[in-house]
Amino acid sequence: MRPRLLERAGRLTATLALVITPWIVGCGGHEARTLKMRTALDAGNAKAALEAVNEELDVKSSKDLPKDIKGDNAILVLDRASIQQGLIDFPLSKQDFEAADKSIDMLDLARNAGDSIGEYVFSGSSGRYQAPPYEKLMINTLNMLNYLETKDLNGARIEARRLSVMQKYYRDTLEKGDNPVLGLGSLLAGFTYEKSGEVDEALRYYDEALAFTGFQTIGESVRRLAPQGSYRSPRIAAVLKGEAKPGGDDTGEVLFVVGYGRVAHKISNRIPIGLALTYFSGAISPNDRVAANKIAAQGLVTWVNFPSLAPGRGKWDIPSCRLDDEYVQLEEAVDVDTQVREEWKKIEGKIIVSAITRLIARFAVGQGIQAAAGKDSVIGLVASLGAQATLTALDTPDTRSWETLPARIAVARVRLPAGRHRVVIDARGWARTQEIAVEKGSWQVISLMALR
Repeated sequence: MRPRLLERAGRLTATLALVITPWIVGCGGHEARTLKMRTALDAGNAKAALEAVNEELDVKSSKDLPKDIKGDNAILVLDRASIQQGLIDFPLSKQDFEAADKSIDMLDLARNAGDSIGEYVFSGSSGRYQAPPYEKLMINTLNMLNYLETKDLNGARIEARRLSVMQKYYRDTLEKGDNPVLGLGSLLAGFTYEKSGEVDEALRYYDEALAFTGFQTIGESVRRLAPQGSYRSPRIAAVLKGEAKPGGDDTGEVLFVVGYGRVAHKISNRIPIGLALTYFSGAISPNDRVAANKIAAQGLVTWVNFPSLAPGRGKWDIPSCRLDDEYVQLEEAVDVDTQVREEWKKIEGKIIVSAITRLIARFAVGQGIQAAAGKDSVIGLVASLGAQATLTALDTPDTRSWETLPARIAVARVRLPAGRHRVVIDARGWARTQEIAVEKGSWQVISLMALR
């Protein structure tokens, strides 16, 4: 009997170790990896945030890309691209945006994509990151801004064409056309083609931007361009009813783009299975509902793990832009944080249902262990509960997201007389001061991404 008792004691010890170890070791997921970066940005220290990302990527400097850009690395490179844009390092920001873009697919949020959504949210972090549509649109939009800052119209046109492909998919496949992120990309693409001398293409993009509020700043450009081209639409016709203000022979033009704050990032969360069933029982199958109720009746392993959104930062602040001694009126182009939350609401129910389904699968594993040990076996019961607890602890939701997206973006477009001018942009204590030389017919794009 003694060997048998020792054997049972050993099994019990092993089982308890299985239960306890995950809680000791822990696994914070992606949000834990980006904590140092977010803390540095919260303090307004972009360089420290950059160092934190480089440490996670295991690279020596911001010029280096990780050997393998997939999973967490892809999204970390994307975060680094935004930080480098905020630090006015546009060449390195371009490198990172383009490297990340190649490694990130767009999540299919079509109506029949429930399985895809579940896999996206709960896939292992080593898997290929699938971005929600607004992220994929913003990659090309913000990288186009990098090219415009460096006056590389050829590169900007390439990004505009890439963006057009994503915009078409978003409108046609997903049957959605109400996202202001589309308007911001079209504004920059229109500006790109206008300065490239392709008038009708510029008007087509401006027409798309005018479908959204927040882009009235392009009205004067449309009125000046329209007589030179043949493109017309009801929105263009409405703009042409106004009078174009003649630009002086000695003027140049400046487009300001100001991003500030950061969108809500994903965090690990959990709720009791009973509460989850109260909210979402109608969305799961009858068999799964019965199994979930059995789990709740155990009174021990009853937590549903899932990702949720943390609060965003800084979206209610008001940025300022001064040109010489006068303030420039900035016009809000897009509330990115609101788009993040609206997209999340569309899939949140499917995410919880997927979490419940995973919990049921863990319950089945535990039931199998108990059945193998015998219905009345204490060791089997403990092992069953231990296995469920262990799998619950190890079930870390996928909290990957583009955390350094600005919460809001505002724009302004002004014409200036030739000469030297001083620009000061400020948002959330993050400032950019620059002397600019304006020549007849010249153009410049000046941006600030204040990710505090």
